[in-house]
Amino acid sequence: MTDYGHDLEFGIFPTPDAASAERVLEFAQLADVLGLDLVTVQDHPYQARHLDAWTLLSVIGARTTAVRVAPNVANLPLRPPAVLAQAVASLDLLTGGRVELGLGTGAFWDAVEAAGGARLAPGEAVDALVEAVAVLRAMWAGEGSVRVEGRREARRRGGAGPRPAHPVGIWLGAYKPRMLRVTGRLADGWLPSMGYADPDALGGMNAVIDEAAVAAGRAPEDVRRLYNVFPGGRSGSGLRGTPSDWPEQLAELTLEHGMATFVLGADDPGLVQAWAREVAPATRELVEAGRTGAAGRPSDGTTATEPVVVPRERIETGSAAPRFVPTPDDGTRLTGELGWDEASRPTYPVPADAAAYSDAELAAPRHLVEVHDHLRAELAQVRDVVDQVARGRMTVGSARSAVNAMTMRQNQWTLGAYCESYCRVVTGHHTLEDQAVFPHLRWSDPDAAPVIARLEEDAG
Repeated sequence: MTDYGHDLEFGIFPTPDAASAERVLEFAQLADVLGLDLVTVQDHPYQARHLDAWTLLSVIGARTTAVRVAPNVANLPLRPPAVLAQAVASLDLLTGGRVELGLGTGAFWDAVEAAGGARLAPGEAVDALVEAVAVLRAMWAGEGSVRVEGRREARRRGGAGPRPAHPVGIWLGAYKPRMLRVTGRLADGWLPSMGYADPDALGGMNAVIDEAAVAAGRAPEDVRRLYNVFPGGRSGSGLRGTPSDWPEQLAELTLEHGMATFVLGADDPGLVQAWAREVAPATRELVEAGRTGAAGRPSDGTTATEPVVVPRERIETGSAAPRFVPTPDDGTRLTGELGWDEASRPTYPVPADAAAYSDAELAAPRHLVEVHDHLRAELAQVRDVVDQVARGRMTVGSARSAVNAMTMRQNQWTLGAYCESYCRVVTGHHTLEDQAVFPHLRWSDPDAAPVIARLEEDAG
């Protein structure tokens, strides 16, 4: 069992079909709106049916605001490392640090040669990749000149730079022992695909990477494990069943093999939405539960098998350090005088039997507080941006960029849909409270009736 403890990430891997260029961009924008982490595209410059990877990634970067982009993987024989270094760094600067680099030795050598690349033997291709990594990192350092000693790059001299906006990760597509050892020694990530490295092969491949990392003075967890996954099966493999079946499979891949970034190969928008809204959160929950159980003891010192409970009086009176604290009211009002006396607001009585809340029961109110706190903070940022525009201290274009950088970010393509969706969700949320939650609470717990009455009065 090998879990490297990395935070989980989820991305997509759409086909860069030149005949459906706008559709490919819409997939990327959908991933951005849904809060996915990564959009990747394959790089086969000799494939006439494909959009050029770097041109496509550049347009995706311009049309999105938060999602990271990467080639999956860059075709090194047709991407000279010095030119590739500048392309990556430039796009990283232009997107505010949202570019990573998947890198491969190359394949389909007849096509590579026909497109102007050199045909390399397997050993030569690995040598070229090792030297390319050195060139990339030397150029990204942005200091002085670059000279890389090697059979292919011995004469490489020139000025370094530009420096990328953030430390760009180099993820290697590796399958055979020598490339796996190079990954452990040099790479920031390992990026295999289902169908070429199926789940039952991951353990042995990881072991080679780990051994090479340790031999190079690194820790195995210095190498992030990414995985291209596919629905239905490729070469008899793939994610089994429907999206509701996938979280358990993905969680097992994390807990057993350390895979932490899952990139879905799919061209179905419904599948992408399920991936973001259902599969990703469910997988994160399973992995968190598995990690807590594996540790044997949660951070508060209780055993993993014991239910964690917090007495209600701890929450309401503060007699011990609570794990759920309502956000205090700072007195700020944006709508003038309130139509009621806040001090007279009724509160729920502390029960005499000091009944306990489980950790699971506390999770929902904690999350509700966090969501509202975050929304308030970003609305305050929006008000500040609007004020700066009104005072002439910020242009409208700069204001749009500032808002798009927030979590509530939406580009022009989705702004109307976002606003409509937000209003619909809030209306549905409050309607559900009015029609179902409040009547149930009033019937099941008479002590809650004064609080509910006040909430209904506030809403009215």
